[in-house]
Amino acid sequence: MSPTVVPAIPAVHREVRLAARVEGDLAPPHFTLAEVPVPKPEPGQVLVRNRVMAVTAAMRTQMAGMPLPMGSFVPGEALWGSAVGEVVAAPDDGFTPGELVQHSCGWREFAAVDASRVRRLDPDALPAPAAHLSQGATAWGALRRAAEVRPGDTVFVTGAAGGVGSLAGQLARRLGARRVVGSTGSERKAALLRAELGYDDTIVRGAGPVERQLRRAAPEGIDVLLDTVGGEQLMAALSLARPDARFALVGALSSQLGGRGGVAAPVELDAGLIIMRRVALRGFGLHAHPDLPQEWTKEFGQGLREGSLVFPHALLKGIEQAPRALCELVQGRHIGAVLVEL
Repeated sequence: MSPTVVPAIPAVHREVRLAARVEGDLAPPHFTLAEVPVPKPEPGQVLVRNRVMAVTAAMRTQMAGMPLPMGSFVPGEALWGSAVGEVVAAPDDGFTPGELVQHSCGWREFAAVDASRVRRLDPDALPAPAAHLSQGATAWGALRRAAEVRPGDTVFVTGAAGGVGSLAGQLARRLGARRVVGSTGSERKAALLRAELGYDDTIVRGAGPVERQLRRAAPEGIDVLLDTVGGEQLMAALSLARPDARFALVGALSSQLGGRGGVAAPVELDAGLIIMRRVALRGFGLHAHPDLPQEWTKEFGQGLREGSLVFPHALLKGIEQAPRALCELVQGRHIGAVLVEL
């Protein structure tokens, strides 16, 4: 086998910085594109040439400057987020130039990352490096571990056209669900969810009361909720919950994308109904399940190769497109994951 050829490291690279805290609608002026020297890895770090990065709804929240469980972005400094690339320099830390890795220092073309925060990737595990940036591990863990989908279940997924939801419909079916219903923001997206992404029926935000639409789509009630939205949709799901229903809560898009950028999504829940129907509500976060990415990669790779799973995503090319990518995600322009090829 011929040795891996690693391209020369340039003197400078580009990174995207937060220009100012975001209040109201996110727009391109909230970002700046800076040209800076390529960082030199210190002892215990590796230098990675980023190839593809993800943008997520949580990034809008991190721009608001409010107390968060995750770190907030700082005006004047580079943003960060999940990225995949190859090692180009690795002094004394066990990595080899050319290795494919994943880390959390996206939004820049090169990143010096602590070796402990870099995860090696098997280049043959998935058909394309971009697939490692799917949000399927969250969907898989929420459905399989938190909600424990069972054969014959009726499953309701909120935010079904997003990075989590676009895989959740397929996975609910894979786990034996009898009926899968998803919510989304337009009839165009709803049609695609029904035609290609495993959903039997859909409800469309703004097309009437959510509870009324959900009663039509799931007249016998629901056994499982995978909730990325909160708000009215969570309330509607509770009203349709069957005895021993299991709810997995993974996001609060009703607040995150509502112009305020927060994570709080207060909602009135009927405690008596929860008790009488024995509804289990469980928050789910991937950070509490460090073994899940490996489990998910195996499941995802098998599904992609046999054609039983698809990976809906939008891919914008060039780091200068990253601000546009996040703005379009917040506006609901895309279906599935939103990625940027660097």
